[in-house]
Amino acid sequence: MIINPEVTNKGVEVEVHSSLKQLIRQQGNRGWPHHLTMARLVARALRVGSSALMQTESSLHKYCLSYLTPTLIGNWAVIIVAPPNVLTRIHEQEIPWLQAWLGTTKSVRIGTQWHPEDCILLMTPQDWLRDRFSPKPLIPNQIPLIIDGADDLEDWVRDQLTITLTNSDWLQLLQHNPNQIEIIQNAKAQLTRAIFDHPPNRYECFLLENSEINLLIQLCDQLQDQGCLSPKFAQFWQLLVNLPHSSRTKSVARLLKGKLLWVTRDRNLGTFSISLAPGEIADILKQVWEKQTIVLIGSFLDREPKAPTYREKLGLPEILSVKFAPNQQQDFIRLFIPDRFPLANTPEYSLALSEKIHTLVGFSQNINKVVVVLVEDVPQRAQVASALAAKYGTRVKVDSTKLSQNGILVCGWQYWKEFQDDISTPQLLIMTTLPLPSLEHPLVASRVAHYKYQRQDWFRLYLLPTALKLIQQAIIPLRESQGVVALLDSRVNFRSYGKTILSVLEPCARINYIDPNWFID
Repeated sequence: MIINPEVTNKGVEVEVHSSLKQLIRQQGNRGWPHHLTMARLVARALRVGSSALMQTESSLHKYCLSYLTPTLIGNWAVIIVAPPNVLTRIHEQEIPWLQAWLGTTKSVRIGTQWHPEDCILLMTPQDWLRDRFSPKPLIPNQIPLIIDGADDLEDWVRDQLTITLTNSDWLQLLQHNPNQIEIIQNAKAQLTRAIFDHPPNRYECFLLENSEINLLIQLCDQLQDQGCLSPKFAQFWQLLVNLPHSSRTKSVARLLKGKLLWVTRDRNLGTFSISLAPGEIADILKQVWEKQTIVLIGSFLDREPKAPTYREKLGLPEILSVKFAPNQQQDFIRLFIPDRFPLANTPEYSLALSEKIHTLVGFSQNINKVVVVLVEDVPQRAQVASALAAKYGTRVKVDSTKLSQNGILVCGWQYWKEFQDDISTPQLLIMTTLPLPSLEHPLVASRVAHYKYQRQDWFRLYLLPTALKLIQQAIIPLRESQGVVALLDSRVNFRSYGKTILSVLEPCARINYIDPNWFID
């Protein structure tokens, strides 16, 4: 099919609708019914310069035609920001195929800077954010932007704004100050002793104590007064200090207001790193949203269609927000939640969990497909994997994408989120516990304390949205195969937030017993 190269932007929405409709008739809609609606909305956003937010509740390969078609057809330049694996897919597969079918010849490349001749520039989140936060950004503000995978935008931004002091930074500080070697070495020695006196925890990261923070303050103050801070330490110091010199030692709490400061320790190497990040990013991002038209696309951004919690966290104004519902007939899952299952913090839980996992995996042997078991607790993950390996041998893998056709993967939530596209669609996904961030993790506790300080609902704004997003992302492949999801955390039955969690699992066929018919190929 050849489109009219002279198509005007005024009629682009009609052209996009017509072209995509013909494509779907000939090639199929990839099992996603919302292509035409989303494509017209993206085309309109690009035409009138009005930002938009869209929740697809689906995987990339199903919905990407909906934003690539208006990007290719319209007489405009566009920047697409997405994770590297997404950029590779759309650059090497989706765009060439779509350009050949549409008859378009727009230049497309992956890069870090905008060139005047560019039509479509593909960028990683890190490269785009580095430019946006640069004192002298090089990307023109008038170029509209599409962000795919916006589920992780908050993490991308916070990671980009995190400053970490490592052992090499201390060495550079020493080289920068040959006359202050003794002062620097003494300060680092005191910090090292204090940091390695922290009792061990499973995360090997800790919030800095006031005494440790004061050691940093005193060292940096002294070197700053003499103009001797190395560039990395100066950057760290600039982010940390927002009080007059005379007030810095009066209140560490005031100094850290709105910031996260923690240390990561490696006992084997005897090293540590100190990281500093903003607690909130909304105010920082507001100036970014004001500069250009942005279309945010993600599988699951917020449980509400207008995404109020998501927009609040990211400083987004009220913009067009659309949430596409799953296909009730094609995108449902089979959901098993047992009644009266022991709580995870009880002695009975481990035995009950092991028995239920073995029963479920046993039934799944009737279907020659992958089984995934999500276990967040590392020691428990090892126990589950060991018990399964005793029966199923090398079919069982821990945190690995190298699975046999009927392999059994035991992994954590983040691993499954990152690598699920590299693993064949499972027939069975077992969630051992809900992915609510643990308050035992120092960084989680720090962020919760920040919400409390702001008198905000930390569970509603942080813990619950994090769990909902991980659950929704985890089950996307199961929706495509109408697979079986087993949730072995009885909190979903007894806690007030259980109904909210169950709502993101819809559409589903839910039962409280194991139906062998669900495991018949």
